[in-house]
Amino acid sequence: MKNVILLFLGSVFFTFTTLSQKKELTLKDAVLGQNRIFGPDRMYGFQWVPGSGRYTYYSRNYQTMYSSLVGAKSPVTEMLSIEKLNKDLGCQLSSFFGLEWQNDKSFLIIDGTDYYLYNVTESKGQKIHQLGEGAENALYHSASGNVVFTRGNNVYLNTKDGLKLIVTDNADKNLVSGQSIARNEFGISGGLFWSNKGLKLAFYQKDESEVHDYPLLDINQTPGALMSIKYPMAGQKSEKPKVGIYDLSTKQTVFISPRGSADSYLTNFTFTPDDQFVLIAEVNREQNRMWLNLYDSNTGAFIRTILEEKNEKWVEPEHPAFFVDPKSSNFVWVSEKDGYNNLYYYTLDGKLIRQLTSNTFPAKEIVNASKDGKSVYYSATGPDATNTLVYKVTVANGKQQLITCESGTHELLISSDDAYYYDAFSSHNVPHKALILDAKTLKLMKTLIESEDKLKDYQIGSSEIATLDNKGTKLYTRLIKPSNFDPSKKYPVMVYVYGGPHAQMITNSWLDGANLWMYWMAEQGYLVYTVDGRGSAHRGFAFESQIHRQLGTLEMDDQLAGVKFLKSLPYVDSNRLAIHGWSFGGFMTTSLMLRHPGVFQVGVAGGPVTDWKYYEIMYGERYMDRPEENLKGYEQASLMTHAGNLKGDLLLIHGTIDDVVVMQHNYALVKKFVDLGIQMDFFPYPMHKHNVLGKDRVHLMQKVLDYIIENNN
Repeated sequence: MKNVILLFLGSVFFTFTTLSQKKELTLKDAVLGQNRIFGPDRMYGFQWVPGSGRYTYYSRNYQTMYSSLVGAKSPVTEMLSIEKLNKDLGCQLSSFFGLEWQNDKSFLIIDGTDYYLYNVTESKGQKIHQLGEGAENALYHSASGNVVFTRGNNVYLNTKDGLKLIVTDNADKNLVSGQSIARNEFGISGGLFWSNKGLKLAFYQKDESEVHDYPLLDINQTPGALMSIKYPMAGQKSEKPKVGIYDLSTKQTVFISPRGSADSYLTNFTFTPDDQFVLIAEVNREQNRMWLNLYDSNTGAFIRTILEEKNEKWVEPEHPAFFVDPKSSNFVWVSEKDGYNNLYYYTLDGKLIRQLTSNTFPAKEIVNASKDGKSVYYSATGPDATNTLVYKVTVANGKQQLITCESGTHELLISSDDAYYYDAFSSHNVPHKALILDAKTLKLMKTLIESEDKLKDYQIGSSEIATLDNKGTKLYTRLIKPSNFDPSKKYPVMVYVYGGPHAQMITNSWLDGANLWMYWMAEQGYLVYTVDGRGSAHRGFAFESQIHRQLGTLEMDDQLAGVKFLKSLPYVDSNRLAIHGWSFGGFMTTSLMLRHPGVFQVGVAGGPVTDWKYYEIMYGERYMDRPEENLKGYEQASLMTHAGNLKGDLLLIHGTIDDVVVMQHNYALVKKFVDLGIQMDFFPYPMHKHNVLGKDRVHLMQKVLDYIIENNN
């Protein structure tokens, strides 16, 4: 018995000594250092050099470029320093960030609005473009050497020969060209498109003359000044889109308008390989019908509708037609019409050649095509929704091959000759690993880097990904425990929630998709818990679309299933539950505090939607329809309807110039609480938009977590 006691005491002493030797993670380091101090080592700026067997990457601070051949024994050499590049170019670049190889000898590098082309063989280069002050959204075309950009609400084009062309010249600020439209919905991320040969330029244009001006206050001026933005709220007037196609040879522009209503959506734009036609997906304002239309790029004339999709809930195309072979007009279309995003192979006549994939898990993105045009690479979850894997499918027969064989979150880059794959990934157990694989055999050619755990010397807890069954629906969960977790103790819980469309909180990646501050919170004696409920991303249409016309209802049911599970654990203090979320997560946080009062003792909601009639048309009407079409749904989802139910402590936070979830949301809810005589807390972040970034984010997280710790007792 004495020996047993000695062994036990020795074990306790060893554990205590081990923990005491580890460093304490500060909240500041957790917030600002997740991708800096504690970011895993990786291959920064990895690129295949076109037409060669070489690859390049940069030092962690982007000051030095390294180069090597693929072979396992090929040495890595310093190719170029930023000092030498600056000397050769006669400029003052701060880093290699944004460099892009143009061929096996030259690369393009951009410094603000200045463009340089540098020849590494000759160690010389030159400035090829200087766009000037106010230039934004620039897009360079490698083959032609031309660059297009926006300034204000217009589009400009500089040729490699020094011509400066004005593509649009609209004095009316309500007419905006060359920028994103539809508030970046439908996969839109920009508004400028070069044709393949660079002889034509397409651009989005939106007429916002009927969209309400929304006032934001700039407090940095004396006196304060109003900053007006265009904000189309659900049920009100929307922008009217067009697509312009500018011909560099004629200097003329033709415009394509929606064939349906003037405020329908135009999205997923692309040129055909021969540049003679363009494909545009048109979605009606109701977002329950889509037409993929073909137009003549020279005249803008409508040719035909290639395919059509409709759904009583919504249709949301997010991927432009993908042309596998530059010598063919056949294309791949990504659609979830069978319940999951799958790949379909079509002719320009609209004939379905074959359905390339019939997976019961969603494709995420098309990565690339093989050089011979016979195969398509795409990323997908695979059977486990927390993964991002890469598959290869043969166009001729739909035969699939899994390229990334280890589970995790992968990024794949294919060499220009299709001979090798660069595979970079992380997972629950792998901080970061980068490999080169032989494309034919998938044999490992070279391990480029395998990062150590930068947190190994810190006192930090553990994360567990699991699944939860809620009435037959499988939900993914994540539970973070403190490093000194003792199952015989009772712990308070902070639930971190998002819960909305197009988001996935739990992934098989380093830290399991969590923010490092959550691990800090666990070290304060908390369990930190997350559930990806119905409506969230990468689970298929049926899983995501159940929320239609009733945002918040089923999502809360899934969160409450998580609470029920937590309460079943012997080490959970059921009387000390807190909840925090931002944006849709702020909506969820406040909804749970008001529609299920008493479940959580404390809630902190950042940038919450409080009434969907105040939110933007494109997103809001997809999920809730127009307010006049869904009066009951809007009323039930409105936090004003339930404000009188508040129990516990609630802190509302908002950036004062939030242009995504405008501050009217929180103001309206605070006013409702005042009208009802109910006390709560409110904190504004002056001159911050939808999220609080930079050093002020430390202040934000201190505010959030201190509020929970101080009130959840």
